[in-house]
Amino acid sequence: MEVPRVGHSISSPTSPCEGMIKNLSLDAIQLCDREGNKSHDSGIAEMEELPVPQHIKITNITCDSFKICWDMDARVKERITHYFIDLNKKENKHANKFKHKDVPTKLVAKAVPLPMTVRGHWFLSPRTEYTVAVQTASKQGDGDYAVSEWSEVVEFCTADYSTVHLTQLLEKAEVTAGRMLPLSVFYRNQHKEYFDHVRHAQNNKMVPSVKDNSGSHGSPISGKLEGIFFSCNTEFNTGEPPQDSPYGRYRFHVPAEVLFNGDTNLYFADFYCMYTAYHYVILVLAPRDSPGDEFCRQRLPLLDATNNRFLTCVASEDGRLTFHHAQDLILEVIYTDPVDLSMGTVAEISGHQLMSLSTVNAKKDPSCKTCNISVGR
Repeated sequence: MEVPRVGHSISSPTSPCEGMIKNLSLDAIQLCDREGNKSHDSGIAEMEELPVPQHIKITNITCDSFKICWDMDARVKERITHYFIDLNKKENKHANKFKHKDVPTKLVAKAVPLPMTVRGHWFLSPRTEYTVAVQTASKQGDGDYAVSEWSEVVEFCTADYSTVHLTQLLEKAEVTAGRMLPLSVFYRNQHKEYFDHVRHAQNNKMVPSVKDNSGSHGSPISGKLEGIFFSCNTEFNTGEPPQDSPYGRYRFHVPAEVLFNGDTNLYFADFYCMYTAYHYVILVLAPRDSPGDEFCRQRLPLLDATNNRFLTCVASEDGRLTFHHAQDLILEVIYTDPVDLSMGTVAEISGHQLMSLSTVNAKKDPSCKTCNISVGR
């Protein structure tokens, strides 16, 4: 149920969108604060005895929608014409806060059979905690409303992007990818202290760590998937990895076939930018049937390793593997298993440490039309 956007200054509770909504639509208007059940400014009349919604239940939660239902005294149902829904981000300490520009958090819904779906990507964001309370209301002959007391306040959290949403991101990323360039190694830049720690405290193994919160807010891998970040982009003029890095002056090189081969599954995970012209794609390389592979199989679009727009591995007739990567995207590759340093080499790079290019906990630009989709931000 899409909630239409309206201005936040009204003189009566009649929504300007009322003529265009169907049975299962919501009118969004600004109402009184939850502390006051009556407000002369909002056009709400003196309260009469109306049933207070009991036992609020939130179900079918997605990144930008949810279903809501409650118990109510059946004897007075016919007097109820509307429901008032007070929806707020959990951190908001006062009702009637605005999430995006002039979008109100108070909603008016016509009294329809429950459960009722609430949907709106401009006021519902993925992975966000919300509070919700409900009033029943009766529209009077003069246009005012009689309302019940507010129900209990219920908390819920919206979901991650589904594979449907990620497929939409994938399609947008494919348009941006550009032509493919050859590569021969994956590489990981860190400070010298990191590799010293790997050698002396981790038995020479780089071990997976939990993915940070960079990228799309709704990404199902952020804060959940464990892996090791690698890069694979090459410079156009040399065909080699760039000598600059935002993550440290020491680089681990590993032949591409060690991490990416016929026993590895490739998944698309995210597409984002950070208020710059550069766009990033996050891919996941997971050894088949590993814990990382099981995690991704349920949440991410699986790519054909031999034929996609981002990163390919193709075997020739003699069994030799060749690899290519997209030219016009910066690829961040997460490998989900430990990697022993003996599989490659560590050496100091000659370029600069460009901290401005770091993507650690980087926030996605919500206004970019290239890498955003029309669901919860």
